[in-house]
Amino acid sequence: MCLAVPAQLISINEAIGTVELTGATRDCSLLLVPDAKVGDWLLVHAGFAVQIVDEEEAKATLDAFRELEELEEAYFAGKKENS
Repeated sequence: MCLAVPAQLISINEAIGTVELTGATRDCSLLLVPDAKVGDWLLVHAGFAVQIVDEEEAKATLDAFRELEELEEAYFAGKKENS
């Protein structure tokens, strides 16, 4: 299964962009999204920005990831208590 995560573009150096997600920054290729500009939200997969998305969609996706993380933590906390 492949997963692209939304991240905000904070700087551009030629065809390499720096994106930020939850305080962490990473570099990614912008070759597939040549129209990307600082402030855009991008879907990033395997070091490549693959799509520009609107902020509302990006934030909804990040919220869904947070909910999944909380469910996973609750599940494993319950398993620990029952063992």
